[in-house]
Amino acid sequence: MTGRTFVTVGAGQAAAVAARTLRRRGFDGRIVLVGEEPHTPYQRPPLSKEFLSGTEGLESLQILPEKWLADNDVQIRTGAEVTRVDPGSRRVELASGAPIEADAVLFATGGRARRLPVPGPRPDLVHYLRTVDDAIALQRRITPGSRLAIIGAGFIGLEIAATARGLGAEVTVLEAAPMPLANIIGPRLGAELVRIHQDRGVDVRTGVTVEQLHTTADGVVVGCGTDAPLEADAVLIGIGIVANTEVAAASGLQVQDGIVVDAQGRTSIPHIYAAGDVARRYSARAGRHVRFEHFDNANRQGAAVANAMLGRDAVNDDAPWFWSDQYDHNLQLLGEATADLVIRGNPDTNDFTAFYLDDGLLRGVFTSDRGEDVMVGRELLGRRIERAVLEDEDTDLWELVETEEAVS
Repeated sequence: MTGRTFVTVGAGQAAAVAARTLRRRGFDGRIVLVGEEPHTPYQRPPLSKEFLSGTEGLESLQILPEKWLADNDVQIRTGAEVTRVDPGSRRVELASGAPIEADAVLFATGGRARRLPVPGPRPDLVHYLRTVDDAIALQRRITPGSRLAIIGAGFIGLEIAATARGLGAEVTVLEAAPMPLANIIGPRLGAELVRIHQDRGVDVRTGVTVEQLHTTADGVVVGCGTDAPLEADAVLIGIGIVANTEVAAASGLQVQDGIVVDAQGRTSIPHIYAAGDVARRYSARAGRHVRFEHFDNANRQGAAVANAMLGRDAVNDDAPWFWSDQYDHNLQLLGEATADLVIRGNPDTNDFTAFYLDDGLLRGVFTSDRGEDVMVGRELLGRRIERAVLEDEDTDLWELVETEEAVS
């Protein structure tokens, strides 16, 4: 044993991947994951889909099985609150119990659901979805014929809408913007997502501002301006997350809508790092600090920062990628959406790829049931490709990898 101790503040995806990477890279010191939840690390993406629908259980979500933890001598402290990390000694101070002396600390505190004030006698009818306990509570409300109101038509809100419809609930989605996800995938593709949900019987209302929200003895009432109040049996609020930076700020780290780190995940204090949803990392590709709230980012940055903790070159600056499963469709987005959109395939049948160009350069790819196009898209990002070539279904995109030249 080296005698060194590495501690993660937070015990989610990024922390679990970091622990796994440390052991794979030969680190034989002490590893301690400290998390506030009562559960060991689990995957969050299935919470709005397979877990919520009941097709998968908690065991299937586990990232670090008990046998792996025992075989690799990794400790997890659940239900433990970190109050501060001493910036000089890197001592991890807890709300209760003895502090943990650490040689390096990884902040992987993630984020929490953004909340709205909801007065009334039944707070149990107001739901968010961030943790497995949130999903379990929401499961009880989604039954055949139940009325679920969803505030926010982001990917989480729309995934829950799809799952709830599959379980027989009546679903109404309220979105303040003129078109859901227009700032993520563009207004045209946002309209395609609305159509998919409307075809399944979801009442999607855009440009709606929720002005009043309160519970009654047996339901929830949502006031939307001059429209008649919407009555529901339960409400799900999905309006984004807030990065958990309080402990980092109390520890003297630089915080700005996330914990500010360099390209390797290093904070402003030596031997203290951050990764995952909470990290605002410098990206040479973007030319600025960025913070991504995606499963893939947590995976990649958890591994990269573990390498950095071991003194290895750890820069990972891949284009952001995430996916969403809604009904029987798999949606994926790679890179960034721009105004110049090129469609390959047929959106009417939900079988298509959209390419985002910026002055002729490929900057992003969105697919519906065409995952392979994302794979080839990784190789083509930053290359100048003619619109007609991308639109032509007879063009083998993989051949472009060999023939098109990267510009930036």
